[in-house]
Amino acid sequence: MSPSPRPRAAAGEIDALRRLLGLRERAARPASHRAEVDRALPGEEIAPGLRLLEARAPWPALPEVVHLAASPAQPLARERLLAFDTETTGLAGGTGTRAFMIGAADWHDGALRLRQLYITCLGAEGAMLRAFADWLREDTALVSYNGRCYDAPLLATRYRLARLANPLAGLVHVDLLHAVRRRYRGLWPNCRLLTAERMLLDVLREDDLPGAEAPQAWLTYLRGGAATNLRRVADHNAQDLRSLAGLLAHLAHLEANG
Repeated sequence: MSPSPRPRAAAGEIDALRRLLGLRERAARPASHRAEVDRALPGEEIAPGLRLLEARAPWPALPEVVHLAASPAQPLARERLLAFDTETTGLAGGTGTRAFMIGAADWHDGALRLRQLYITCLGAEGAMLRAFADWLREDTALVSYNGRCYDAPLLATRYRLARLANPLAGLVHVDLLHAVRRRYRGLWPNCRLLTAERMLLDVLREDDLPGAEAPQAWLTYLRGGAATNLRRVADHNAQDLRSLAGLLAHLAHLEANG
């Protein structure tokens, strides 16, 4: 049986994304002058246009039961926790913004497991949403950084537009931004994730692609450009996940020790 054709993005959809991101069309150079484009992408294609990256990182010293003053009242078992973060086509939210990458981290078999889903064509969004839903259980406790205000509502919109049930609805959600603000507001210049990871985890990012450049990196690949910056987006997302795990462990230790 021949493989089913890979879904392709409609020209109108890509043009709408370009307008949303404020990008201008560039005149194409003659084929004879084009350099060979680096299109190599990491991970495994698990569905047409959907790729999965999976890795393991050293296990942060997270207690078996976690309780944060800024989280839900009940203690949370470590195996219930799933940190998540998205990379999107913009920061404005709303129906015109979509996630093209969803990363998640959990504590699994003695290590921190990092899994990242990302799409290489617009038509694969539904497959990505279904794959992420398969990672969630009824007792999953989500962990994010500003995810209550941004990532979770954005994904809820994408599930609704895809006519899929929202698997995040009703789940416990621990937003570490609130825990950081409770302890450090007024002491630090701001409580952004980059500041928190630098102050508490001694993480200094090198050659990190700023989140604001992620939409153009993805759109460049979508239109046949190089994958270089899209790979950097994946690296950025993976560091976000490691930092979420590290901040959770750090804050849980502070709570446990007063």
